[in-house]
Amino acid sequence: MNYKISGMNAGQFIHLFGQSDSYLQRYGAIRHSVEDYPSCPDRISLRDIPAGENAILINHLYQPADTPYRGSHAIYIWEGCTEQGVYFNEVPEVMKNRLLSLRAFDDNHFLRRADVCQGHCCEAVIEDMFADPQVSYIHIHNAKQGCYACLAERDQ
Repeated sequence: MNYKISGMNAGQFIHLFGQSDSYLQRYGAIRHSVEDYPSCPDRISLRDIPAGENAILINHLYQPADTPYRGSHAIYIWEGCTEQGVYFNEVPEVMKNRLLSLRAFDDNHFLRRADVCQGHCCEAVIEDMFADPQVSYIHIHNAKQGCYACLAERDQ
């Protein structure tokens, strides 16, 4: 089973880069300097933000479908990063040492399956979920904090 894991498109966040704290506050966002590495996973590049760099913490609507599964949560964005991480048939390094929650959805955006695993075991769980032909996509979350990490889709 071929699949693709993608970070978020930076376009929706670029307007925040380099702006004042009061500007960020209008969008419910805050900036802070990353002190520890690894600690802040960037949702665009799918890499840990290096110590000394700025992170923007913002609420993100990761499941916009008008279903009971609609959801949002806080995510980190690496300020200034516009390079979208895309991985084919592999799990990004940023996820391998984290406890993950995987939620598989169908074409109608209803939950079909869910599981929790250590990141280094994630590939097998993704492949198992996509073995169900009704699964269209998988949202992957960092299980401890509950925040959205990335999207896994079938790759034809």
